[in-house]
Amino acid sequence: MATSSISSTNGSTSAMVSADVYNRVQQTMASQTSAAAKLNASITKDQTKLSALGQLQSALASFQQIAASLTGNGLSTSAASSAKTVLTASSTGTAKAGTYAIDVKQLAQGQFLTSEDFDVSADGKVGSGATTTVKIEFGASSKSVTIDASNNTPAGIAAAFKAAGIDVTAVKGDDGKYALSIAGQPGAANSMRISVSGDATLKNLLTYDPAGTQKLKQTSAAMDAILTVDGKEIKSPTNTIKDAAIDGATLNLVATGKSDVNISAGSAQIGDNLKALVSAYNDLNAKLLKLQKGSLKSDTALNQAISQLSTLLKTGGGSVSVTKLAAAGISQDKDGNMVLDDKKLQAALASDTAAVAKLFTSDDKRGIADLLSSKAAALTSTNSVLTKETSMTSNEITSLNSKKAAMTKAMTAQANALAALYTAQAQTGAGSALTAGGKGTGTLFDMLG
Repeated sequence: MATSSISSTNGSTSAMVSADVYNRVQQTMASQTSAAAKLNASITKDQTKLSALGQLQSALASFQQIAASLTGNGLSTSAASSAKTVLTASSTGTAKAGTYAIDVKQLAQGQFLTSEDFDVSADGKVGSGATTTVKIEFGASSKSVTIDASNNTPAGIAAAFKAAGIDVTAVKGDDGKYALSIAGQPGAANSMRISVSGDATLKNLLTYDPAGTQKLKQTSAAMDAILTVDGKEIKSPTNTIKDAAIDGATLNLVATGKSDVNISAGSAQIGDNLKALVSAYNDLNAKLLKLQKGSLKSDTALNQAISQLSTLLKTGGGSVSVTKLAAAGISQDKDGNMVLDDKKLQAALASDTAAVAKLFTSDDKRGIADLLSSKAAALTSTNSVLTKETSMTSNEITSLNSKKAAMTKAMTAQANALAALYTAQAQTGAGSALTAGGKGTGTLFDMLG
């Protein structure tokens, strides 16, 4: 007789039942399994949204950094690296003109930890499913991750860490075994210490104490970037160094080696820098429109960003003449992109360079570049709609995962009880339909993940 397996999610109960009993249990629990599928769909939808909100945050922050670098004196200054394979450089306006000798001795990097290869149970689980707290300490901060019966799979563990802001990847080898890798934030101060309380299997897998037990293996250490600027040593926890190496300039370190950074200033730079602003804005607009057509369709935070940034270009923010912007070669097309007419721009610069510069940046921070930078910063601030949406979505995922864990536990108990009841009803004098062998066709809880 064909048999199927009904198992609890923590692996503590397992019974093989006849196909007839399995089908009866499945039919009886059809409404619950449908509810579980809907719950999973909601979790997936929220996780997709959370990822898209992160992309929106990153796109706005990147544009804001570029726009800010082209305000004030930054509009008429530039920074160039003699060895772009070593570093790239940009000016934020206050750097003194001249040539700076840079020697990059060491790049900043994050600590990288890997687990030993491990097996999972027949239902893809790691450990017993007992509630387990994983505490990750780095620098002066710490974060905690909860692993239980709802997420104790390799992918579930990785997702729980990522939800807490820790980059963890689960990899399945050709032999069917898994391994977890944990990537820390760059900088020597961000070296990690990981302690685990709860399930013994997870404790034996994830514990890492630099001065004690090390179940994880360190494949690279957390390090600061080290460089010299005209002979003076500078240390940085990241490879993007703003002002600390050269006041008024940002260095992006790429590799160890030497490079000269030349800071130049003059009206001739304005045209090139305005082209950079237009390019950065259009890159941002393309990303926003892509999100609008995809994961963030009808999203409030995204629509607010598109509307408010576009309005600045259409109105000049109430302090910039859009007529004068157009005369200087700046306009907007039907898709919201900034359009630059280089002939008009060069003519305007030749006629009155200072007047063109004031359209984009001014002492009272009311130029269009000033306003775009300020607006992008506001859209990503702690009080912004985007930040609130991100927090709400993250909290909803946590709540849904808790509901999923409770539903899994309840459905497991109900299914096993029904299996026992229906098996008893099917018993004959020759024996019981409840067997200890046979080839199963699956479990009722595959859809719970």
